Order: sequence, then structure tokens, then C-alpha cells
Amino acid sequence: MNSFYTKDELDKIGFKSVGDNVLVSRYARFYNPGTIIIGNNVRIDDFCILSGDIVLNDYIHISAFCGLYGKYGIEIDSYSGLSPRCTIFSATDDFSGDYLIGPMVDPSLSNVTGGKVILKKYCQIGAGSVIFPDITIDEGVAVGAMSLINKSLREWSIYAGIPCKFVKMRSKKLLDLL
Repeated sequence: MNSFYTKDELDKIGFKSVGDNVLVSRYARFYNPGTIIIGNNVRIDDFCILSGDIVLNDYIHISAFCGLYGKYGIEIDSYSGLSPRCTIFSATDDFSGDYLIGPMVDPSLSNVTGGKVILKKYCQIGAGSVIFPDITIDEGVAVGAMSLINKSLREWSIYAGIPCKFVKMRSKKLLDLL
């Protein structure tokens, strides 16, 4: 048996839409697949979890063990990717102690906030990185491994660290390859 779903099997999962040449591991999990759009030439590896409103455009790779939690939306534009064990949160609980926490708690007793997370074209997020809600990562950004992205990042830059900080400008030579 192939480790990726066939096109017919992907159609039966019930995604909002699925493009051509899509490879999705049989070990990936999807919650509310009817809110997930997958473009062309997308690969999603083993043990990934995708939940909520998610748009994956074309030529995207989501590496193993990534989590995309799209309560308020996640959009990843073309030619971008997540290295292993990246997590994107579009929502967060209030940990102040003034509210209860967790999905099984009555919503009137919790304080979940957030906003859409957008990765524009040609972005690469390093292994083990975490992206907080309501963040835009502009075109061409590269983020080093194990970084915490808690603010929007400006285009064609390289960032790293906890929290991530600007390291240097990134080359645009990759644009000549298209």
C-alpha cells in the first residue's frame, strides 16, 4: 500500500477543494476538512494535524509532525514550507488565571483570542518553530530552527531565536529559478 492517499481517497475525505499532484500521508489527521483548501503540488507528511480554516496554495511542503490550528484562519502562499515539528496557532487561550482553559470548557468561561496567520510566497519556517496568532510573514522570509514568531516579519529577511530577531536580508536569487 502507498503511504499517500490516492486522489479518490482525498476526494472522499471531504476537503473544501484539492488540487492536482497532491501527496498527503495516510498518517496525517484533519479536523473539519470541509474548511481546508489544498492547492496543486502540495505534500503533507506523516503525523501532521490540520484543523480549522486553512488555505494551502501551490508548491507547499508541510513536513512531519507539524500542527496547523486554524480557528481564525491560516493561509500559506505558494512556494512556502514548514520544516518538521512547526506549529501555527491562529488562536490562544488566556493563561492569566482569570479564565478556564481548554476545548471542553464552556466558551463563556474561557477567553480565546487570535487572528489569521499568513505566510506569503517563498517563506520557509525552520524545524521546531512556533508561530503565534495574528501574524503576517511577508514574502521571502526564512526563519531559523526552534524560533518563536510572536510578531509580523518583513519581506526577504532571515530571522531566528526566541523570540525571533532579524539576522540579515535574504537573497532574492530564487526568483530567477522560476
